[in-house]
Amino acid sequence: MPVPTYARSQLVVDAPGEGAGWWAGGPSAVLDGSTWWLAYRLRRPVNEGRGYANVVARSRDGVKFDTVCTLERDAFEADSLERPALVRRPDGGWRIYVSCATPGSKHWRVDAIDADSPADFVAGRRVVAMPGDELTAVKDPAVHAPAAERSWRAWVCCHPLDEAGAEDRMVTRLASSEDGLTWRLGAVVLAGRMGEWDQRGARITAVGPGAEWAIYDGRASAAENFEERVGWALASDRDGVFEGAGGPIGSPYGGRGLRYVEAVELPGGGYRLFYEANRPDGAHELRTELVSV
Repeated sequence: MPVPTYARSQLVVDAPGEGAGWWAGGPSAVLDGSTWWLAYRLRRPVNEGRGYANVVARSRDGVKFDTVCTLERDAFEADSLERPALVRRPDGGWRIYVSCATPGSKHWRVDAIDADSPADFVAGRRVVAMPGDELTAVKDPAVHAPAAERSWRAWVCCHPLDEAGAEDRMVTRLASSEDGLTWRLGAVVLAGRMGEWDQRGARITAVGPGAEWAIYDGRASAAENFEERVGWALASDRDGVFEGAGGPIGSPYGGRGLRYVEAVELPGGGYRLFYEANRPDGAHELRTELVSV
């Protein structure tokens, strides 16, 4: 499986400001023929508004991107936006999933927007695809559109809301759908391991062919929230369940955060990775690298 190495990476999108709390990252990418499409999140510090936009951009080389669409937080009636998921629909159209923080709460939901092109996403066309509930915040899905007659699948980051002050805990649950708009949230397929670097939570961000492996974010404590590091997991003998197998990998800077790894398989072999990583001043930037497997 592809494993990130920060020293081999290149800058794609710089942080929108200097210092802790300014982030560019949470990437989701699709290679469509010779064109790269990238969706990502921009964020300010908490006292300046948190996640304020999802951006969609286009590139020929996977490194230098031009913005084609910006979805602003206020259009979603949300306190913050997080990692989007960009998907080519089976019918040839496009869909973006946007993670939205419910105002005045720790709850999250996921909205979906359809368009003929990634440049044409409009917030006014959104529908709630993954509402969560009073005990579950849902966000940051890694979505696979169906091939042939299979259902849509999504590995969804779920935060339990049953304990005040501990809403940062996270597990990954597998969801399924017939149309990618109405989802059934299933069982936990990856969770943190007691006494390990990921004991506070595990969020799958990329899943390999045949769901044989997954890349995920993990943290050991609430203090590491927003500075997660990367691990990898392998499919277990139980259907759909993953077991942590390695990690952690982090940035050499700041809180060592390196997270939200997206892995796009290349036609000629190998992968292009996109991820969010800490830079020396504590801000987060979006980076990419090519990995041979």
